[in-house]
Amino acid sequence: MPERTEHEVITWTEGGGARAARWLSASHPRPPARVTIAGDETRADQAYRQACEGRALLWRGDYHNARQLLAALGRRVDGRGRGRRKNRSAPASPAEAFHRHRMQTAHKARLLSMLLVELGPDGALELRRAPDVRRALAEALGSPGAPSVMPLSELLGVIGAHEWRKKGIALPVLEARIHPHYGVFAPIRREYVELIAKVPLPPCELALDVGTGTGVLAAVLAARGVAGVIATDDEPRAVACARENMARLGFENRVEVILADLFPESEHAREVSLIVCNPPWIPAKAVTSLERAVYDPGSTMLERFLNGAKSRLAPDGEVWLVLSDLAELVELRTRAELLALFDDAGFRVIERSDSKPGHPRAAAPDDPLHEFRKRETISLWRLAPRLRARP
Repeated sequence: MPERTEHEVITWTEGGGARAARWLSASHPRPPARVTIAGDETRADQAYRQACEGRALLWRGDYHNARQLLAALGRRVDGRGRGRRKNRSAPASPAEAFHRHRMQTAHKARLLSMLLVELGPDGALELRRAPDVRRALAEALGSPGAPSVMPLSELLGVIGAHEWRKKGIALPVLEARIHPHYGVFAPIRREYVELIAKVPLPPCELALDVGTGTGVLAAVLAARGVAGVIATDDEPRAVACARENMARLGFENRVEVILADLFPESEHAREVSLIVCNPPWIPAKAVTSLERAVYDPGSTMLERFLNGAKSRLAPDGEVWLVLSDLAELVELRTRAELLALFDDAGFRVIERSDSKPGHPRAAAPDDPLHEFRKRETISLWRLAPRLRARP
């Protein structure tokens, strides 16, 4: 269970007196400074106006009405509310389209976080028709231990993560399910998993899976017959999640999951025949800590991985790197710049295997990045140490 050691406090006035509670949020570290009470009589336009003014709404009404209000706020942010129209000019470039989308996404997340709910000391949500969220909350953020307040949008994410953790995600290549934890990147996009499962496997007794997340790629390697896999992640949540999944799949004796910043140290720092990595695909700033699995500002993590991989690789070993070309399509990075990263780290490209995405956004015309997503390609780059010139 996650430990909570420091707590921000949120304050408000209610019933003529001052109130306070712990602020419970993984995405928004500071609580809103101004809070007003809201309930079933609160209209969507009124709530939207107050949220835009920086005033949070602490909900005291029916749970399902709160969810409906949250959806109405989302429609207004998207410009789909009653009487609202979009008047913005078309973006001048793909990069501008992407940055507009990111700004809109961040604005929407901030505004939706202004609808709050209060939880009891045991994590119970004391609203009419509210579900029992105590177990889901304890899994994600730990039991509050005191009255707490959190954004309803984040609580819904906690509930959804609990359902994924309980039911798992079916992966045909494993003939099994992977069970993601809250805050751990879930393998809902199967293209990269299927590429790792299909590309011919080189002779390999020991492999390294860097940034393992749920452990899905380590599991695929083990299922393909790799005798030993070391899986690393720098997030304790991911390490716990991957270990649990390896135990479920019966791979705990072949896959060792350790907490490490990219590469293992000490007794684990031996040469391996294969290094696999599915790094963040987009060289842009993450808005929240939960986005670190997707966004890599300045390709810093990718560059660190490439520069560190060669010293861990056996002379005849390979690096398998899974990347999307979405960053190239929206002009955040060029193909030449990507190839230069490979070359600067001392690698050459052996082969590239491609796959087209099958996720819903690729076929959603209302997605602001639809024109780019429908052309997106997922690639598995097979890299080997660059051949040295003969003297």
